[in-house]
Amino acid sequence: MDWLKDPGFLGTHATTGADLSQLMATLFTALFVVGWLRARKRQADAHHWLMLGGMISMLSFFMAYYLFRQLGVLAVEGKEGFGGSQSLYDYVFIPVLTLHIILVIIGLVMAVYMIVLGFRSQQFVDGVRSLRESRLLTTWKKIGVIFGGIAVAVLGLFFSRVATAGFSMRKLEVYLAFLMVVAFVFAIEMAIQRIWPDGARRHRALGRFTMVIYCVLFVTGSFTYTMLYILYPGKIG
Repeated sequence: MDWLKDPGFLGTHATTGADLSQLMATLFTALFVVGWLRARKRQADAHHWLMLGGMISMLSFFMAYYLFRQLGVLAVEGKEGFGGSQSLYDYVFIPVLTLHIILVIIGLVMAVYMIVLGFRSQQFVDGVRSLRESRLLTTWKKIGVIFGGIAVAVLGLFFSRVATAGFSMRKLEVYLAFLMVVAFVFAIEMAIQRIWPDGARRHRALGRFTMVIYCVLFVTGSFTYTMLYILYPGKIG
């Protein structure tokens, strides 16, 4: 993936990887926003496919930005990626970057969760897709099986990267934090289904929450991109 370190294509100090990441972030945010607007107009089929496309582009963004380039980890570990003052780095850049990374983790989990919830709560009436207004409940046993599968996949990915790039405590913390967020979301789901046992109502309520996350995520991502590659370019990029 050395080509990701080449000069970018957006005319800034960014690398190709950083520009690709920003482009992907813009793409999946646009898909989610348009998809959400389609849902408000009761255009369920368009909403479904736009959200599915947004999820795929978001996962691609995650892989390109955080797994291949690891800029998020590098920027947290040192100041070499930021060319501004130390105070600006400590009190502006790092807090925004930290918020951005947290939102990325939450956003990835919510993307998958909302798609799964959408499939579970949908119905077809005369070939028309819509949300089924009925109780939609799960059990701790099912949650345990799903979480176990996710944990195996995530830890498998971590150890595969250890084999190729070596061990890093920071990387381990990132992967474990992701699993903790997944576990937290599952626990929240078990509580939320008691508040909103109706699957359609739950999908709509959590959909609004997820849209806020994605909008803030795009703003913080664009902010860090601007600081790193336009206003205060450093050694990275």
